[in-house]
Amino acid sequence: MAEPISAAPRPLVARASRQPLSGASRVPGDKSISHRALILGSLAIGRTRIEGLLEGEDVLRTAAALSLLGAGIARGGEGAWTIDGIGVGGLFEPEDVLDLGNSGTGARLLLGLLASHPLTALMTGDASLRRRPMGRVIAPLSRMGAQFRGREGGRLPLAVTGAKEPLPIQYRLPVPSAQVKSAVLLAGLNAPGETTVIEPQPTRDHTERMLAHFGARLSVEEETGGGRRITLEGQPELAAAPVAVPGDPSSAAFPLVAALIVPGSEVRIRGVGVNPLRAGLLESLAEMGAQIAFENPREEGGEPVADLRVKAGALRGADIPAERAPRMIDEYPALAVAAAFANGRTRMRGLQELRVKESDRLSAIAEGLARSGVTVAVEGEDLLVEGDGKPPAGGATIATRLDHRIAMAFLVLGLGAREPVAIDDAQPIATSFPGFVDLMKGLGAAIEEPAGCL
Repeated sequence: MAEPISAAPRPLVARASRQPLSGASRVPGDKSISHRALILGSLAIGRTRIEGLLEGEDVLRTAAALSLLGAGIARGGEGAWTIDGIGVGGLFEPEDVLDLGNSGTGARLLLGLLASHPLTALMTGDASLRRRPMGRVIAPLSRMGAQFRGREGGRLPLAVTGAKEPLPIQYRLPVPSAQVKSAVLLAGLNAPGETTVIEPQPTRDHTERMLAHFGARLSVEEETGGGRRITLEGQPELAAAPVAVPGDPSSAAFPLVAALIVPGSEVRIRGVGVNPLRAGLLESLAEMGAQIAFENPREEGGEPVADLRVKAGALRGADIPAERAPRMIDEYPALAVAAAFANGRTRMRGLQELRVKESDRLSAIAEGLARSGVTVAVEGEDLLVEGDGKPPAGGATIATRLDHRIAMAFLVLGLGAREPVAIDDAQPIATSFPGFVDLMKGLGAAIEEPAGCL
């Protein structure tokens, strides 16, 4: 079902636009919600209809894997999909390898799903995903009775044998992670009794919201110190339910920051998910002086949604606390670009999680900013960006390291820098934001194939 990304690199260059960015656009569906809609729709009884599904490489890999596991998944039009579910506990043993491409979310959530089904499956991914550790997911799932055989550190390729008699557990997350939380809860669906996850800091709650949407019985309690205790009652009968996927705030971050840094710009981004546990970027940009208005707030598919109107303006440095990281972990590349145009120091604290993303994003961001003439430093797990309120020099070619968000972030930087910025390969962008270049061009951005080396 999912076609692999072309192996041939696709370099692109972005340069300062001759005119402000303007217009209205809609970003693709939320990647996190798209994964979960496919997974829970596959476990529900009946036909689930999904509107606005992200049709990026990552999500299509999850759909293909679920098809191999027995779900009936069909595309009916752009973003419109149907799923004929097979019920909790109904997964088939796959006859082929589950290839998740570049999708860390898909891999970790599916490991949770497989862990409580009596079957054996082999999971792999692309070169980037095979480097990413799965140990933090394997640890709690092993306690539930699943067995895993893979490379050192639990890295893919990985053989999974699910538990014949899965055990419910109570698990306290050692670090905030929505993916680990979700993997345990998905495993708990097919375990008897109650499975409980305790998180030290609240992380994105799309799994909890969607479980309730499909009829699962769960409770969420506040813990002393700001954490949460999520308890799921196992072996429910989930019922098919329609899902409307909101626009992905992680994707909206790039046109949003572009509009902030290109003088005179005003852009409207329609239908963006504004879940409070995903709104850390918007909160941080507001502290930096960004002009972002929330229009037409509403709820769709159990998720808060709004249209965002963004105007260019002066930004100032800010101190971004570590406890905000779980609410914006995928948006730091875009925030770092905004910080490069701000006046003063921006310190982003507690970014250790960025080291185990599609690339070591912390070093990738710092290296790319330095090559673009920005004063930047990494102190422990903090990123420091020094801006003077003026556009950075640019004039660099950035190694994207197979990371879609690094690719998009530095194309955005090039739209406001004094000299063009090129990236070595735009192919990974398709994993989360197919149509990114066309959308940005529609707003007036100058992004094109390079005529020569910078």
